Amino acid sequence: MKKFLFTLALLGTLYSCKTTQLQPESKQPILASLDLVNIEDDKVKVSVNPERLTGEEISFYLPKIIPGTYSNNNFGQFIEDFKALDYKGNELEFRRENENTWVIPKASELDKVTYLVNDSFDIEGEEGVFSPSGTNISEDENFVLNLHGFVGYFENLTEEPYRLEITRPETVIPGTALSLAEIKNGLETDYQTDIFLLNRYFEVIDNPIMYSLPDTTSFMVEDMEVLVNVYSPNKKYTSEDIKPNIEKMISAQKRFLGEIDNTGKYAILLYLSDTEEQDARGFGALEHHTSTVVVLPEMMQPEQLQETMTDVVSHEFFHILTPLNIHSEEIHYFDYNDPEMSQHLWMYEGVTEYFANLFQVNQGLIDNEEFYNRISEKIEVSKNYDDTVPFTKMSRNILEPEYKDSFYNVYQKGALIGLALDIRLRELSGGETGLLDLMKRLSEKYGKDQPFNDDELIEVIVDLSYPEIQEFFDKYVTGSTPIPYNEFFEKVGLEEEEFTTNSGYFLVGQTPYIDGNPDTGEIIFRENISFNSFLDELGIEGGDILKSINGQEYNIQSAYNMVMTAESWKEGEEVTFVIERDGEELNLSAKAHQPTTTSSRITEKDDDSTQVNLREAWLKG
Repeated sequence: MKKFLFTLALLGTLYSCKTTQLQPESKQPILASLDLVNIEDDKVKVSVNPERLTGEEISFYLPKIIPGTYSNNNFGQFIEDFKALDYKGNELEFRRENENTWVIPKASELDKVTYLVNDSFDIEGEEGVFSPSGTNISEDENFVLNLHGFVGYFENLTEEPYRLEITRPETVIPGTALSLAEIKNGLETDYQTDIFLLNRYFEVIDNPIMYSLPDTTSFMVEDMEVLVNVYSPNKKYTSEDIKPNIEKMISAQKRFLGEIDNTGKYAILLYLSDTEEQDARGFGALEHHTSTVVVLPEMMQPEQLQETMTDVVSHEFFHILTPLNIHSEEIHYFDYNDPEMSQHLWMYEGVTEYFANLFQVNQGLIDNEEFYNRISEKIEVSKNYDDTVPFTKMSRNILEPEYKDSFYNVYQKGALIGLALDIRLRELSGGETGLLDLMKRLSEKYGKDQPFNDDELIEVIVDLSYPEIQEFFDKYVTGSTPIPYNEFFEKVGLEEEEFTTNSGYFLVGQTPYIDGNPDTGEIIFRENISFNSFLDELGIEGGDILKSINGQEYNIQSAYNMVMTAESWKEGEEVTFVIERDGEELNLSAKAHQPTTTSSRITEKDDDSTQVNLREAWLKG
């Protein structure tokens, strides 16, 4: 998962099994049906039929959390009009045990369950659901089917096969990496049913589908087919607009990965949100084995969109490596309602983010200076978090209130752990091998169907590399010692120096000074962060709630417009913010000027040939 902070950093209960083990009488697949034709009050009707069951009682669930999100989403909150039906169509009794669980006492009489699903995109604040993992229902035009938001599962039956039947209007076509098993035409000519066959529940939620008005293109990269599906509500962009840059990027990623990637088909589903309407607000992407769902604002300028797609989609594509092909038992046997979290976010998200930047300099998409600037920015942002908390401890407890706000740091310090480990491996091997080589060895040892023991991974890494790597992990990953970045930079002939640079009014690079409360829609200035010269002069403090600027009220929905409006302020123009601080409204004024901020940058030293050679091996492979 990659949360794109262009405007905002939008950022388990144990269910006990009954003593009776419930199983279907045959190996017929569980039938899940979605009706996209007969929309009821902007809701989709779903039925899930498990074939005949034996036993006294069974629970039906919608996921509380899904792999890759690292936050509780409670998809049961979007379910209405739940019914449990017997084989004569009569309603059976049930009780709703909590937001995501329905318990049906007479399991042996159950034929199927039916319910209505509301979508998350058009709900104020999206109820805490990150948009790329959310759902959209726009009748006859667009359906974002992250299937964990539509299709539930029965107790003890997540390993059973599923038959997915989706009845759709002919105005929309499916964008997905799945292969159609069958298409059935309806009695009328204006709808048809798409049928997909999946081996288990994980495959259901791992294969998003975007039904949309036709706008799709594809291309081949070596032996991999890449599908690009775009929904742009105001027709600002098409799939052909997106294709050239994506093709260039994925071609470079395939070269970088080499034989490590064995994906035959990959789908990119891009939903462009209309920020003028009640629409998706959490911008970024969510990875799957063979696809990624991307949500970005439609009003982005072409250059911004292309740059963002490169950064965001490249991150998701590298998840093919980890956690999709290298992952722990906690992920492989994921409990969607009472998960145990892995301690290795440094690898799943951190190394992925590191590779998403390294491959660009390695393949000549960016120069060394741009790569160093990105690393400097990550160092600066990581300083806003407690640098002494063991990364493995934070990772294992990421759902807990004490640690959940640290998740964004996995893209900062997590990536920096990857960088430091890569340099150390290059140093120990005399430049011959690095982190990518290590990941290839791990992929060969495990693969997508063989998870590792969470507590044994570091030991395995040491066995596959060098004994000295144990000390690296003891200090900087499982330990509380901050990474001495300058020591690692010295090994490859780099040094840090401070300088003053320009920033935006609300952003420095891609890092915002503001955050958003998804429940209230309020814009909040971030805490534990250094502001630019304009915000300092204005008197902004972390935690201030922004109410208006020059009389114009702003919230999450209009934040993008606020950022763009600020760029048009004239030098010397009086700008007045109304903010709320400790329950009191304050007026703060300052004259507009080019904001500046003090940052660090990384520069090259070329006076030591050993260091220069190691740097070349590190960056160019």
